[in-house]
Amino acid sequence: MGLKEVKEFFRNRSLKVKDNKRTTAAELTLRESIYPICLVTVLFFLWGFSYGLLDTLNKHFQNTLNITKARSAGLQGAYFGAYPLASLGHANWILRHYGYRATFMWGLFLYGVGAFVAIPAIKAHSFGGFCAAIAIVGSGLGSLETAANPYITVCGPPKYSEVRINLSQAFNGIGTVIAPVLGSYVFFTFDDSTALENVQWVYVAIGIFVILLALAFFLSRIPEITDADMAFQASETHANADDKPFWKQYRLFHAAAAQFCYTGAQIAIASYFINYVRDTQPWSTDASAARFLSGAQGAFAGGRFFGVFLMNFVRPRWVFLVFLAFCIVFIGPSTTQSGWTGMSFLYVVLFFESICFPTIVALGMRGLGKHTKRGSGWIIAGVSGGAVVPPLTGLAADAHGTAKAMVVPLAFFVAALTYAVAVNFVPAYRDPADAFSTTEVGLTGHHDSLDEEKGISEKIADEKLEHRDDAARKASI
Repeated sequence: MGLKEVKEFFRNRSLKVKDNKRTTAAELTLRESIYPICLVTVLFFLWGFSYGLLDTLNKHFQNTLNITKARSAGLQGAYFGAYPLASLGHANWILRHYGYRATFMWGLFLYGVGAFVAIPAIKAHSFGGFCAAIAIVGSGLGSLETAANPYITVCGPPKYSEVRINLSQAFNGIGTVIAPVLGSYVFFTFDDSTALENVQWVYVAIGIFVILLALAFFLSRIPEITDADMAFQASETHANADDKPFWKQYRLFHAAAAQFCYTGAQIAIASYFINYVRDTQPWSTDASAARFLSGAQGAFAGGRFFGVFLMNFVRPRWVFLVFLAFCIVFIGPSTTQSGWTGMSFLYVVLFFESICFPTIVALGMRGLGKHTKRGSGWIIAGVSGGAVVPPLTGLAADAHGTAKAMVVPLAFFVAALTYAVAVNFVPAYRDPADAFSTTEVGLTGHHDSLDEEKGISEKIADEKLEHRDDAARKASI
C-alpha cells in the first residue's frame, strides 16, 4: 500500500463531520440501515452485560468487604453518577463537533480504561478504588448511550424508530441475563480471594474486547447523521418542534425528568433483587438468588421482544403508558408479600419495565430536529437517577427490610408516569409523536439525489446560481 492509498484510507475514515450539511442519511431505507444498526447493537449488549454484572457485584462486595446495603450502592452511585458528565459534557461535545462514530470510539476507550483500572483496585481490596474504576466505566458507557440511543432512533425510517430502539435494547436485556448467571458461578461458588481474582479476569476480558471493538468502529464506514438531516426529517414530518429555542423544548425536559425517575426505580429494583430474595426466602443462597435475578432479567429481555411485537400494531405511546402503569400495579404487592409470591411480582415488574427506557428516549427526541444531539444528552443524563434512587432504597432496606424498601422505586415510577400520561393526552406532546409515526420518509426512497458530500448551503447556492443564469438568459432575449 503506497502513501497515496494510506492517505486515502485515513481520509475516508475521518472522524470530523459538518453538522450544517445534509446527507442522504436522513432518508436511509430499512435495507441501508441494517449494517450500522447491527454494529451499534453490539454496544447495547455490552452495557447490558456491564449493568447486570454490577447488580451481582453489589451483593458480592457486601459479602467480601463486609459493607452495608446502603454503602454497596456506591457502585451504582459511581456508575450512573458519571452519566451526566458524559451526556452533558465531554461526550456531547464530541458528538456535536465530530459525530457519532468518534463518540462511539471515545466511549469504548473509556470503558476499556475503566476495566483495566478496576484490576489493581480489586487486588488491593479497595472498594473506593473499584468505585473510581466503575465511574470511568460509567463515563464510557454514558458516552456510548449518548450517541447510540439517538443513532438507532434516527438511523432508518422515522416511522419505526421506537421499534428499532426497543429491538436493539433487547440485546441489552440479553446482556443483563448473562451477567448474573456468570456471577452466580464465578463470584459466589468460590472462596472470597478466588472470587475476587475471578472478577479481575472478567475485567481483563472486557477491557481487551472493547478496545478491539473501538478499532472495528474506526475501520467501519457507517453513515453519519447530521443536525441538518434531523432538521430535514422534522420539516418533512411537519412536527415543527425544532423552530423553538433549545431551552423552550419543554417536552424534552419532561422526558429527561421521567427518565431520571424511571431509571432510578429500575436500577434500585435490580440492585437489591438478590437482597430481596435472601430476605424473603431464608432458604435461598447468594448463588441461587443471582440465578433468580438472571431469570428476572430474562423476563425483562422477553418483555422487550414482546413490546416490539406490539408496537407493530399499536402506537408505541400507548404501549409505553400501559407497561409503565403495570410496573406500578405489580410492584405494590411485592412490598408486603414474601417468598415465591413477592418474587413473582418482581418478575412481572421487570417484564413491564422492558420497553420504558428506550421508548422515553425515542418519544422524547421526536421533532427535535437540529436540537437532536443536544437533546439526547439531556435524556441520557436522566440515567443519573440510578445514582440517587438505589442509595435511598438501600437506606430504607437497612432500616425496614428490602421488601418494604420497594416503596421507594414505586414512588419514582408514579412520578415517571406523568410523562406517559402527557405524551398520550396532551396535544403538544402527542402530535409530534404521531407525526413521526405516520411519515413515509425512508420508505419511498430518497427525497432527491442530494450528494452526501454536498451540504444544504451548497445546494441553496447552486439553486440561486441557476435562477441568476435563467434571469440573465431571459434578459438577453
